Amino acid sequence: MKKIIVLLSFISTGALVVAQTTPAGFNGKLPVIVAPKFKKDTTSIVKFGAVPDGNTLNTKAINNAIDACNKKGGGVVLVPAGLWLTGPIVLKSNVNLHLATGSTLLFTADKSQYPLVKANWEGLPQMRNQSPISATGVTNIAITGKGIVDGNGDGWRSVKSDKLTAGQWKKLVESGGVVSDDKKTWYPSEAFMKASRGPANPGEIKPERDAAYFAGIKDFLRPNMVLITECKYILLEGVTFQNSAAWCLHPLMSEHLTVRNIFVKNPWYAQNGDGIDVESCSNVLIENSVFDVGDDALCMKSGRDAEGRKRAMPTQNVIIRGCTVYASHGGFVIGSEMSGGARNMYISNCTFIGTDIGLRFKTTRGRGGVVENIFIKDIYMKDIPAEAILFDMYYMAKDPVPLLGEKRELPKVEVKPVDETTPVFRNFHISNVYCNGAAKGIFVRGLPEMHIKDIVLENMVLQADKGIDVQEASGITFKNIQIISADTNPVVDILNSDNISFDKITYKDGSEVLFRVSGDRVKNISIKNTNAANAKQKLLTEFGADVKEIKW
Repeated sequence: MKKIIVLLSFISTGALVVAQTTPAGFNGKLPVIVAPKFKKDTTSIVKFGAVPDGNTLNTKAINNAIDACNKKGGGVVLVPAGLWLTGPIVLKSNVNLHLATGSTLLFTADKSQYPLVKANWEGLPQMRNQSPISATGVTNIAITGKGIVDGNGDGWRSVKSDKLTAGQWKKLVESGGVVSDDKKTWYPSEAFMKASRGPANPGEIKPERDAAYFAGIKDFLRPNMVLITECKYILLEGVTFQNSAAWCLHPLMSEHLTVRNIFVKNPWYAQNGDGIDVESCSNVLIENSVFDVGDDALCMKSGRDAEGRKRAMPTQNVIIRGCTVYASHGGFVIGSEMSGGARNMYISNCTFIGTDIGLRFKTTRGRGGVVENIFIKDIYMKDIPAEAILFDMYYMAKDPVPLLGEKRELPKVEVKPVDETTPVFRNFHISNVYCNGAAKGIFVRGLPEMHIKDIVLENMVLQADKGIDVQEASGITFKNIQIISADTNPVVDILNSDNISFDKITYKDGSEVLFRVSGDRVKNISIKNTNAANAKQKLLTEFGADVKEIKW
C-alpha cells in the first residue's frame, strides 16, 4: 500500500478534515471527507426534566435541550446513563447528541407519538411516520458516545413464520396483531395487513389520497430510525443503533458524512432491516464499524426509477474500510435503487461472516442510472450462503437465499431497446478477495441489450460449491484466481459474453469440465497461464458457441 501524509487542517466551516490513505491499484485522488466540530459546552437532558426510568416519556425534555443548545450556538447535549423513553427527536445545527456509557434512548412503542410526515421511500415521495431521530437541512450535527439507540421496531414489522422457530412464532402470535389466512405471516395490525395487500406503494403521495386515507394505513408506513436529509457535516460515532422499524440509518441527499466505530444491530428476520442506506450523498467515510442486520448492511442508493433519474443525484465519493458484517442480505451493496447513479467508491479491508452475499451489485430494467468507478480490495468472507461476488441486472426484490420449499423461476431472456431506463454497470476493480465457503464464487449476469462491462477481478481464493458464472458480459478480466469448488461441471460457465480474459486460473485436480461456453453471441474468450491438463475435459461448447472464439 502506498503511503501518503495528510495534514489535519481546518477549513472555513471549522470542521475537521479526515485523513485518508490511497489504496493500492488506484492512482487517482481519494475524496476528502470533512467531519463536524463542536463547542465543548455541555448540557444534560436532566436539566430539562428528563427522567431515566424507562416509563416517563422524555420527548419534550430532550427536544428542548437540543433547541436550547442550538440557540446558544451549539455544543453537546448529554444523555447520561439510564433508560430514557422518548418519542421522535429532531437534531439541530451545531449539536452533538452524546450518549454516555450505560445510556439507552428507547423509542416508545406508542405509534400515536409518531405523526405522519412527508418523506421519501426508495426515491419516491411518501407519507411516513416521523423517524425516531431526524434532521433536515441542518449543518454540523452528530450522534456520539457509547450508548444505545433502540427503535423498538418489533411492533412495526411483519414477520414470516419460516424465519422463526415454532416457539418464537407461537409467542409472536400470542402477543397480538393478526395472522394471514395461510398462517405464514404475522402482521402488527389489521390495517397493516390490508395495506400490504393493496396497490403498490400505498404510502406514495398522490392528489387523490387525502389525510384520512393515510391515517387508515398509518401502521404500515414504518419510519426509518435515523433519517438525515439535505444536511452537511455529519458524524455518527461509537453508538449502537438497533431494532429499527425499517432501514436503520438513512442519510439522504447529504454531504460530508463520517461514520466510525458504530454497531448496527437488527434481528436477522427484520423486513427492510437495512444497516445503513447512503442515498444520493457525496463525500462519505464509513470505517471500523460492525453490522448484524436483517437486510443489506452497507448499501449505496440514489433513488428509484423515474423519480431517481429526475433527482439526478448520484451517491459518490465514498470510502468504506475496516468494517465487519455478520447477518445481512449483502455485505457491501449497490442498488437496486440506483437510478441517480453511483460512482467513485473505495472499499477495503472488510470482513463478511454469514452474510447472504458478500459483494452485491443489483439492478433491474426500469431503473436506469450508471454505476461506475468502484474500487474494492482486501475482502475476507466466511460461510456465505449465496454468492461471494454478485453482479445481477435481473434483481427480483426477493431475499438472496430462498426459504425452505420456495421455488423461483429463471428470468425470461429477451432483448429490449436501450433507453434512459436501461441500467449500466461498468468499470469495477475488485482484488484480494478470500472466501471460505459460499454457494457460488462469482456470478455476473447482465442484460442482452446492456452487458455488464469492464470489470477486473484479480487475486482471489474462492472456496465455494460452484465456481464462476458469467452471462451477458463484456470486457471482464479474471486474473490469478483459485477456485476450490465442489461442483466442477463446469468450473467456469460462460454464456453469450465477449472479450472475456482468464489469466492464471487454478482449480481442483480432476474437475469434470474446466470451461463451458454457450451461446451464439460468444466472442473472443482468452485463456492463458492456465493448466487445462488437470481437468477431465478442458472445454465444452453448447448452443451455438463457436470454438474458434476461445483462444488458448
